[in-house]
Amino acid sequence: MTTQGLPVTTSAARQVRSHGLRVAVFCDGANLNDMVAAYRSGVAQGFTTNPTLMRKAGITDYVGFARDVLREIPDLPISFEVFADDFGTMAEQATKIASWGPNVFVKVPVMNTKREPAYDLIRQLSREGIKLNVTAVMTLDQCLAVREAIAVGTPAILSVFAGRVADTGTDPVPMMREAVNICAEHPEIMVLWASPREVLNIYQADECGCHIITATPDLLAKLPLRGKDLTEYSRETVQMFFDDAQKAGFQL
Repeated sequence: MTTQGLPVTTSAARQVRSHGLRVAVFCDGANLNDMVAAYRSGVAQGFTTNPTLMRKAGITDYVGFARDVLREIPDLPISFEVFADDFGTMAEQATKIASWGPNVFVKVPVMNTKREPAYDLIRQLSREGIKLNVTAVMTLDQCLAVREAIAVGTPAILSVFAGRVADTGTDPVPMMREAVNICAEHPEIMVLWASPREVLNIYQADECGCHIITATPDLLAKLPLRGKDLTEYSRETVQMFFDDAQKAGFQL
């Protein structure tokens, strides 16, 4: 079974349909227990991580962590990122990471720290058949350039950091719609809404036609709230305040 061109388990597809979503939800993080829980529950259709998340999780053995993840999650897309800053070393790292398994996408930044674009590297790796996740994309010009660099027939993910765009005070929804349009005639490219800030972003990504959105475990846990009666939700919130005040033994 496939959803938006991605291999998924039957349970994962059923879980997503139960929330009425077309967009594939990928779990974003570097905690192995959280990743395995999301995989086994069927709430995630794929996984992404990055060096920053790994560092925050206390991971020091990059390859060992990746091997552990792939042992537990052998049949859903998983993105692991290169961490070099020069393109030659990035290419070497990308080749190694791609060899870890058929479900691996290699995350390559859209530029390096010197603001040098990575389009030639993306073109090279894509033509070698390496599945890429081009990350840290934040402009439509970058979307266009990445689209032109991806080889026809080689699966790729275009990760547009909509959350960071929103952090600047810019509404990311028009940009995400246009990113989807830019890639509409390139079925090998899946547009990913990255760095969501709230559950609403999942529904916005779905409405924009994005193929994928990443979500942290705390956002995934809120998906069952869709359509909840707001008056009852209000009462439950009041109940929470009351119960916590009682447990704290507050007095006036």
